[in-house]
Amino acid sequence: MSAQKETLGFQTEVKQLLKLMIHSLYSNKEIFLRELISNASDAADKLRFEGMAKPELFENDPELKIGIFFDKDARTVTIADNGIGMSRDEVVANIGTIAKSGTKAFFDQLSGDAKKDANLIGQFGVGFYSAFIVADKVTLSSRRAGESVATRWESHGEGEYTLEQVEKAERGTEIVLHLKEGEDELLNDWRLKAIVRKYSDHISIPIEMKKGAGYGEDGEVSNSDELEVVNSASALWTRSKNDITEEQYQEFYKHVAHDFTDPLAWSHARVEGRQEYTELLYIPSRAPFDMYDRERKQGVKLYVRRVFIMEDTEKLMPHYLRFVRGVIDSNDLPLNVSREILQESKDIDAIRAGCVKKVLGLLEDLSANQPEKYAAFWKEFGQVLKEGVGEDHANKERIAKLLRFTSTASEDGAEPSVSLADYIGRMKEGQDKIYYITADTLAAAKNSPHLEVFKKKGVEVLLLTDRVDEWVAGSMFEFEGKQLQSVAKGALDLGALEDEADKEAQKQVEEASKPVVEKVQKALGDKVKEVRATARLVDSPACLVAGEHEMSAHLERMLKAAGQKVEGSKPTLEINPEHVLVKKLAAESDEARAGDLAAVLYDQALLAEGGKLEDPASFVKRINKLMLELSA
Repeated sequence: MSAQKETLGFQTEVKQLLKLMIHSLYSNKEIFLRELISNASDAADKLRFEGMAKPELFENDPELKIGIFFDKDARTVTIADNGIGMSRDEVVANIGTIAKSGTKAFFDQLSGDAKKDANLIGQFGVGFYSAFIVADKVTLSSRRAGESVATRWESHGEGEYTLEQVEKAERGTEIVLHLKEGEDELLNDWRLKAIVRKYSDHISIPIEMKKGAGYGEDGEVSNSDELEVVNSASALWTRSKNDITEEQYQEFYKHVAHDFTDPLAWSHARVEGRQEYTELLYIPSRAPFDMYDRERKQGVKLYVRRVFIMEDTEKLMPHYLRFVRGVIDSNDLPLNVSREILQESKDIDAIRAGCVKKVLGLLEDLSANQPEKYAAFWKEFGQVLKEGVGEDHANKERIAKLLRFTSTASEDGAEPSVSLADYIGRMKEGQDKIYYITADTLAAAKNSPHLEVFKKKGVEVLLLTDRVDEWVAGSMFEFEGKQLQSVAKGALDLGALEDEADKEAQKQVEEASKPVVEKVQKALGDKVKEVRATARLVDSPACLVAGEHEMSAHLERMLKAAGQKVEGSKPTLEINPEHVLVKKLAAESDEARAGDLAAVLYDQALLAEGGKLEDPASFVKRINKLMLELSA
């Protein structure tokens, strides 16, 4: 039976990916076999899972396996599995399109540099399309378990593909690669077996090849219909750590994470007690392109007694550890566990808590013993880990110790490397607070008027410029007994960092500044909550300060930019009585001119902290007017 062929066009992004991938990944072309075997293994896992509820899907063929065969005369390599298979619609969805959010943004990152693009493409996941690295035509035939008809898909990888309905006795998927000229080394059983053992030995179902087919290592030709299993065919995580090489751990990561690069670190442990389970958890070396997509799935796979149950199991790993990949295999959960049961399972809660501790312990070890690796981790995943301060109350202190920041003590251009413990170790005698400032950019933070007195006294200030930092600061009020204090909120209180002479001098300045404070307050009216003289400014004439328990101006701007309605509070304007502009304003007898000067002070202070002027045109007119008066 064969229906008429239908010709369809690839999605634009698929055409882009094929073109770029073939050139970018050719130097490591043997990964095509790893990717196709990995897909076949996933198909077997899915059949096991669906087959628990519908045993009839196994169609009297319960032994799951993958076969690899080649034909020297036809110059083809075939990869076949008896997993779940695909319906026609699934073939179109999985192979004709890329159904990943953020795809356009991903392609915008590609530079045309083969080496750089290879890493990006690896993060995106190459999967089935890697077949076109070595093949100029690919024929895929697939029948979904439980269905009677199969679908054949065929393409030269140049923009179009054909679909037709065909007969296929066995369920599952068969992929025939019609090799390009120059790829004859793949028509060799020794070469194919070597690739399988290098990249896919960990696959938990048998990978079979004909015994002695083609040219062997000795150069002799032999053929046999007898099949042999060429991989270990045992779940890697069930083996003893002493029996697993570093390379095997790395290749298993690439399989389970569908990643192209080696992992940064991993934890493999068997836990015994009230719950018995095995965890093999990986920290990737690179963040995926869609890390900040809230709809993105998390990627830890759940097995029960080596039977795959489900992937992307949100309940197994908190959102702030969504970069973690790997498997958790429980001996205690029921095989028919559902997502609904997981939500109420105390066993799952205990497994999750144990795995979180393992991941945090792994990060702590990197931080203490491999600082270069930890710096690489922080660059890729630091912003995500910061979310844990607000999400995971039980582990807040452990997470806080792992945080890294830039500070006024950091060198220009340096990556965030200051821990809270580092900061405390450098605190001035008498200092009892950890000072920080939040801003849109590092430049805005470093040049903020709020830092002037801290620079003068040599007091370090943390510069928080990640979007998540406002949440971090709002969730963590102290660290190891030291209060976190924003330098842009509340009245300046340096505590023991100020001596009695400083405090007395400030009182005198405040008393002497009452007339100019009242003049500015009158001019600005209800624009500000109050006006006060300050000692926090050295070079700047004024700055805006939020109330101690009020939302910061930076957070208010972020929320408004996100489209949220925010009832902002009025700021306090602090003025520097020693600044020439403030002195000029104090001496100004013309009320209108004093009003212009006060308005300029306010607008400048607003701009200095990254705010937006309500009336930019009036600001420009006032500045021009004052400049003309000065030049007259």
